[in-house]
Amino acid sequence: MADTPPAPSRIRTLPSWLLGRCAARGRGLVAEALAEEGQRMWHHVVLAAVADLQPIAQAELGRSIALDPKDVVGILNDLQTDGYLLREPDASDRRKNAVRITPEGERLLDRCEQAARRANAALLEPLSPAERAVFLDMLERVVTPARNCR
Repeated sequence: MADTPPAPSRIRTLPSWLLGRCAARGRGLVAEALAEEGQRMWHHVVLAAVADLQPIAQAELGRSIALDPKDVVGILNDLQTDGYLLREPDASDRRKNAVRITPEGERLLDRCEQAARRANAALLEPLSPAERAVFLDMLERVVTPARNCR
């Protein structure tokens, strides 16, 4: 099979194109690193969100990470089956489930965070430490335009 031709030169210089390619490469590196821990990207996101927000209702969890409720349920099922999360009736509303991370889930989250950090370090390897700091600051400003209104 022939190599994929490069994008047209008029496209390759657009910041949106470059950021998209960078994001795709970063997602790929992180996905590979998480797979070594037996996890997928969204499982890591859910686990991290639960750790930060617990106890949290399933619906609120889905809204906080912008994930469809049916996808949240499937991921929660996987993580609970593996012993990483607990779902219990919410003390304030017994109709809702409150989600909490287990000690084993905390250990997995720590390993996944380390794997994601190594993947991101590999992504930014071509940059010096000073360039990384400037690059990350610029990305923050682009992602959060309101921050630019000083």
